[in-house]
Amino acid sequence: MKTITLALTGASGLPYGMRLLECLLQGGQRVHLVYTQAAQIVAKQELDFTLPNRSQEAEQMFADRIGNFSGELKVFGIQDWYAPMASGSNPGDAMVVCPCTMGTLGKIAGGISDDLIARAADVMLKEKRTLILVPREMPFSAIHLENMLKLSHAGAVIMPPNPGFYHHPQSVQDMVDFVVARILDHLGVEQTLMKKWGE
Repeated sequence: MKTITLALTGASGLPYGMRLLECLLQGGQRVHLVYTQAAQIVAKQELDFTLPNRSQEAEQMFADRIGNFSGELKVFGIQDWYAPMASGSNPGDAMVVCPCTMGTLGKIAGGISDDLIARAADVMLKEKRTLILVPREMPFSAIHLENMLKLSHAGAVIMPPNPGFYHHPQSVQDMVDFVVARILDHLGVEQTLMKKWGE
């Protein structure tokens, strides 16, 4: 069982984050989930459901929504400085920010750790752990690109959600699964969402 921090921010693309959460929990991983207020707004807009303000309510909501799973889920508040991933002494195995706003990406690039997401990402970088950022914006400005390059040099994996089409997707869900499969591959978590090339 790996411990993976999953952060949801207010960029469009929350279906990627929700599908990733589902796959991680059903795949037997331990997930530490944190999300922004803007992510709550996007959840209502894109998926027509409410991300609760209270951690315990959120954990129950995801248990009801996802159903049976073999992993573990713990939800943390955005200002919960006692959360494990806020310290290099207990960072977990990896972190994914999916979707990642340009504001969050900029804060991480600048080392501005003013909330749990930015702090946890900072910990991942300094502890040389896997940090995957899934930036959802179009087009990218020069500032966005410079921040992404800076983070790539620092060790982060920049993975814009750009689905391929060689697997002949038949639905939006197929396109979401393509992106989530690539994230799972980089996390070293087994996935059956998409066949690997040549298989």
